[in-house]
Amino acid sequence: MYCNKCGASIPDDSVFCPKCGAKQETSGGSAQPNSGTQSKQNVIAASGVTELKCPGCGAPIKPQIGEMLITCEYCGASISLANEGWKSIESNTMLPLSIESEDKVTQIIKEYMDHGLLRRHMEEKSKNEGLYLSIVPYWIVPVSARTKYTAVDTGAEIGKIAGTAVLAGILGGAMGGGGRGGFGSGLLDGTLMGGVMMGGFGGGGGGSIRAYSLDQNYNYPVVAVKGLLDYQPRNYDFNLQDRVIFDASKLPKGVKVLNGDVGEDSAKYEAKTNVDQLQSQKVHQQHHSVRSMSTEADIADPELMHVPVWFAKFDSSGKKVVLVIDGHSGKLINSFGLD
Repeated sequence: MYCNKCGASIPDDSVFCPKCGAKQETSGGSAQPNSGTQSKQNVIAASGVTELKCPGCGAPIKPQIGEMLITCEYCGASISLANEGWKSIESNTMLPLSIESEDKVTQIIKEYMDHGLLRRHMEEKSKNEGLYLSIVPYWIVPVSARTKYTAVDTGAEIGKIAGTAVLAGILGGAMGGGGRGGFGSGLLDGTLMGGVMMGGFGGGGGGSIRAYSLDQNYNYPVVAVKGLLDYQPRNYDFNLQDRVIFDASKLPKGVKVLNGDVGEDSAKYEAKTNVDQLQSQKVHQQHHSVRSMSTEADIADPELMHVPVWFAKFDSSGKKVVLVIDGHSGKLINSFGLD
């Protein structure tokens, strides 16, 4: 059975939890967790508690106001606040830190800042206002998106325009014929006339409308800290194949593991909203004349992943520049002031 306060696995006949000391209330024997939902199995404390024990090592955890995601500083176990109460997070992973030195990340930053003719020597001319590393929690939300839309068939429209031009050229040649007072001769004048008679190159008939679909699977990352939502990745993929089980002992000493104030439900909503935008962008990249569009999405339970992130701040001639670097891959997650 499981302790009804801290969630620890304890002997079936326990009256008190050997881990946290809480008295067990049993009704009719077994206190096994309800097999109905996974979320109830993981609930370790009520939402209003001011202190609870880590489900991993038993260390005391004191939630601060607004916190919805806490990682134990001793063992790395994580808990999140849901409608049912505080839950133990079963899937808790991390990306190993690969960009460890400030010199290495500074070189990466220089390459990004100096990229392009208009930004030559931007890094060395800017004032460095801070470079620091944090372990940032992200919810990795699996989203399966299906977008159905209608758009003008470009191939059919081009064929129609070409046919219109040829026909208009013939009409123009027959009616204008090279006479002095007419429209003149040749394909161009005929095309202009054809445009008047037939509604132009797509302004009148509207072209052939076809139905399309765009199916895409995402593992969308949502930053779990509201204070960092400005740095939320929009179209960035972490190297998920490199993630490992979260182990606090593998982190550099002195590097802070951030707690979060964005819960699972909010992360799902944020992921769906951003995936809808991504689907729309991809549709409009493929078709310029989109007539209608709707997106449906299936969203699975998210996974918590901790990512080493370098934050760099510069002052470039009075303009603030911020770069957010993936400490595992060295890629740019997001930036401000580089445009």
